Amino acid sequence: MSYKTDIEIAESIKMESIETIAEGAGIARSDLELYGDFKAKVSFTAFDKVKEQPNGKLILVSAISPTPAGEGKTTTVVGLGDGLKRIGKKTMIALREPSLGPVFGIKGGAAGGGYAQVVPMQDINLHFTGDFHAISAANNLLAAMIDNHIHQGNELNIDTRKITWKRVVDMNDRQLRHIVNGLNGGKNGVPREDGFDITVASEIMAILCLSNNIEELKEKVRSIIIGYTALDEPVTAGQLNAQGAMTALLKDALKPNLVQTLEKTPALIHGGPFANIAHGCNSIMATKLALKYADYTVTEAGFGADLGAEKFIDIKSRMAGIAPDAAVVVATVRALKMHGGIAKTELNEENVQAVELGLPNLLKHLQNMQEVFGIPAVVAINKFPADTQAELNIIKKECERLGVKVVLSDVWAKGGAGAENLAHEVVKLCEMKSTLKHPYNLEDSITAKIEKLVQKVYGGKGIELTKEAERDIMRLESLGFDKFPICMAKTQYSLSDDPTKLGAPKDFNLLIQKVKVSAGAGFLVVLTGTIMTMPGLPQKPAAEGIDVTSAGQITGLF
Repeated sequence: MSYKTDIEIAESIKMESIETIAEGAGIARSDLELYGDFKAKVSFTAFDKVKEQPNGKLILVSAISPTPAGEGKTTTVVGLGDGLKRIGKKTMIALREPSLGPVFGIKGGAAGGGYAQVVPMQDINLHFTGDFHAISAANNLLAAMIDNHIHQGNELNIDTRKITWKRVVDMNDRQLRHIVNGLNGGKNGVPREDGFDITVASEIMAILCLSNNIEELKEKVRSIIIGYTALDEPVTAGQLNAQGAMTALLKDALKPNLVQTLEKTPALIHGGPFANIAHGCNSIMATKLALKYADYTVTEAGFGADLGAEKFIDIKSRMAGIAPDAAVVVATVRALKMHGGIAKTELNEENVQAVELGLPNLLKHLQNMQEVFGIPAVVAINKFPADTQAELNIIKKECERLGVKVVLSDVWAKGGAGAENLAHEVVKLCEMKSTLKHPYNLEDSITAKIEKLVQKVYGGKGIELTKEAERDIMRLESLGFDKFPICMAKTQYSLSDDPTKLGAPKDFNLLIQKVKVSAGAGFLVVLTGTIMTMPGLPQKPAAEGIDVTSAGQITGLF
């Protein structure tokens, strides 16, 4: 059987004008800044008009630990939003923006899939409204001002060996990970080692997504630590007087972007920080806007509940003053088989035992949601044609032992109609009592916070600190950053720090390599291994399959 591609499906649906979508959501035309017919930025004035209104219900979609088999988290968010609309609920969805690196690399786009997509998917997956370009420009302006300050005499005594701020580009380009710049004589700068990160790994991205307004954005930018002096004193963007110009570049990027799903549900797509090096959630601004204009807001957090959902709870919820009313944990039979030790080539064959062996991963993520975070949860099984009833039954049986309902989701093939049962269950959960809990207190020591995450969320035994990590912690405590929340940078493929340990490993120690501060974003980044902040392209990148017809129609996006 042949299926339409995502881009073919997206192009077969007639979109509504963005003004009509906004009107249906209650957003006035005067509060829109149009980017063509089908996308717009929502002005800050839209917030002022509804600031006294109560928030609607917030639904957080997470997943099991990701596998090459795929889970379909974003597709589920879109389908659930459409499903809630179909059962008569005023709904908005809030998602992250895709990065060009994965779009042209191996992952492809991030606008959902099948009949559960946000559109115009070509625009969303490419330049969109220019937010990422603004973030890159602000990041690189700061980098230019650092090197210019050094070239002009270095009044702040910045140690060129201790500069932590890198330039960024929104592309997978391994060649730029480590570079030497400032070559060819004194007029061309001071030679030093440097490197590039991908834009989504920039602290500016995290700052944009964690800011409640322009004033807060500017203050966070001012607080960025760009490096250290020879005496190990931190140097900030504020000392370089960079915050004003950087905020000017980010002013419009801070406004959420309004688009629509294939079924005309309003969607806010805004921001896109990495979920391992940063907090992996869309912007506070977009989520808060949706909560005011809709009765139900569906959002997601990156990777599994050990990374994105935990950071949503411990970082975003704290800074935004919001809490999820219900959670959806997405899984597939195929992914559970992989957690059970089955190769990707064998996933289409029935294997109940492999599903059973992989289930501890799902059950641990459910435990995190319900017991550790205090959020009522439902499991959404993203349907694939090869799934068998016996495989689905074992998932249902084990989850029901935890008091969690399992609902089959068929949004890829059926759109919102494939999520109506899930929508009804989510509405029920939203009426239950939800008391948000945090795995650690901000007053805990840095070491205690990390240990509590490992023991409560990952299921491990404890931590081991390298000498460098011990020195990092001592320095951060002396600088007064010990009350910041933790942003754990670890592999997404395992609950542990070893990507080969699938399922739900136990009694492991997490090796902490380094601890650094993102002073502007307001969290500590704890590195458990080598986390790639500038990916490379695969042997056959997705870019090779993307083209444009003579009529200007883009093909090959997925």
